[in-house]
Amino acid sequence: MTEDLDRRLRRLRASGDGDALVDLGCDLADAGRHADAEACFRRAAEAGDTVASFNLGNALAAQGRWQEAVDAYEVALAGGEADAWRNLGLVLEDLGDLAGAMRAYRGAVDAGDLEGGLQLAFLLREQGEREEALAVAEEIAAAGDPEAAGVVACWRFCTTLDPALEDDLRAGADHFPAARTDLAHLLRESGRGVEARAVLERGAKLGEQVAWLPLGNLYREDLEDEEAAEEAFRAGIAAGDVYCHQNLAVLLADRGDFDGAVEQFRLGAEAGDQLAAQTLRGLELG
Repeated sequence: MTEDLDRRLRRLRASGDGDALVDLGCDLADAGRHADAEACFRRAAEAGDTVASFNLGNALAAQGRWQEAVDAYEVALAGGEADAWRNLGLVLEDLGDLAGAMRAYRGAVDAGDLEGGLQLAFLLREQGEREEALAVAEEIAAAGDPEAAGVVACWRFCTTLDPALEDDLRAGADHFPAARTDLAHLLRESGRGVEARAVLERGAKLGEQVAWLPLGNLYREDLEDEEAAEEAFRAGIAAGDVYCHQNLAVLLADRGDFDGAVEQFRLGAEAGDQLAAQTLRGLELG
């Protein structure tokens, strides 16, 4: 495959065939060769190909060259490539331009990009605009997006804990991981612990980061299986869930491993978990 890409790259080095350059650039990007992909997209973009400008933005973003990516996306948009709105929003978020990101996501919504609309909902929620975020997510769900429907079910349940949302959470579980964990919470609270465990274990098997913490809690609190709980918390940490440090630390402390517990509190605090930081300060002061 590499030899074929190199051969095509040599053949097209001085080519003006925009379609061939874009095709090769996409294949190079898929292979992780973003600098070579950039060269192909740039040559086609310079000839006025707006799809190439969009892909050039993607190649630049993959290299962390955010402002250059913004410029390329704006060229693509000026040429009528509406697919660039969502990616422009993502890059502007990385640059910290949240107002610009919201404008871009709204452009995606206007262009009929449901995924871009959902990104707008997430950003609004992160900024504390929960009602507006829910309204946007509901609009996207009504347009037929199953992930948005899962998001709506999850956000409604987080606010109301309404058991009547069970069917909506079930429908959203395979599209939005937090809907699966909320479903497990509902099942556990309604006395269906065996099914809750199965739901969370499926999420863990699928690699859903958010499944590990509640799964570890269920193992420890309902099944009194500390070994399985520890494995779940450590798996959650490996998957990037910083809040698992706190729960693992408590487990270790209860077991008498105070040095291990302090280390986990410290790691959680360093990762940004305020509860772990508070607990660690209390231990240091004590």
